[in-house]
Amino acid sequence: MKIAVLSGKGGTGKTLVSVNLAAAAKEAVYIDCDVEEPNGYLFFKPEDIESEKISIKIPVADEKLCTGCRKCVDFCKFNALAHINNKLRVFDEVCHSCGGCVLLCPEKVISEREKVIGEVQKGVSENVTVFTGIMNTGEASGIPIVKKLLIDRNEGKDFTFIDCPPGSDCIVMESIKDADYCILVAEPTIFGAHNLSMVYELVRLFNKPHGVVLNKCLPGENPSEKFCIEKGIRILGRIPYDKELGTLNSNALISVRENEKYWAMFFTLLQIVTKEVQHETAINP
Repeated sequence: MKIAVLSGKGGTGKTLVSVNLAAAAKEAVYIDCDVEEPNGYLFFKPEDIESEKISIKIPVADEKLCTGCRKCVDFCKFNALAHINNKLRVFDEVCHSCGGCVLLCPEKVISEREKVIGEVQKGVSENVTVFTGIMNTGEASGIPIVKKLLIDRNEGKDFTFIDCPPGSDCIVMESIKDADYCILVAEPTIFGAHNLSMVYELVRLFNKPHGVVLNKCLPGENPSEKFCIEKGIRILGRIPYDKELGTLNSNALISVRENEKYWAMFFTLLQIVTKEVQHETAINP
């Protein structure tokens, strides 16, 4: 089963939840789709690293044959092409590699070249196979890396945990589109509830079964919990505001491998999520 873990912003505990759920399983695959700032590998410290470069196609024009018709320039919605001083200029940094300019050019003077935008790494950390996407600084989009990350990565294991980028934009949509279940992680603040509402609307848009993990819980009012109750969202678990857990996490240590009580907490959460997925599969085969 593929379980995506997402949140409306960074710092809510998304990686804490996904890393510890993967480590609590007998065997699992962990995929870090937060390609701009991946940090799951800091916890797992995987060994036997294999790396694959990821590239996209960028247009290249033969300036001598270009007639300056500007059809490609007018077509490009990302302003990646410009005709300046009788020359066609390509701005790699904002090109989305759609290939439209190549198809539209009446003189067929535009071809394509490969441009490396990042890489995918694979390694092993005890019971977890770890996949990490790393996007080069300054690239326009990490979606091609995420697509490569998510191609048939279950490795024959029962659980695949997808650590999504924060927010609700296109790269998050790409990360969750094939997930069987989505875990939304939220903080107990008004801001946390607002960001929870964004990813809640996203998973509803994709018609994904989902539940919420409330992190950093303290006694008293919890706006995120209130939001869940109002919307009828299943609360899968509550992680308390815990200094020891915070210290382990800030030191990039996997809590379930360091302390039995955290193993019990995340293993219980894993069982709850498993039952939720099985239930959803039964009613929506």
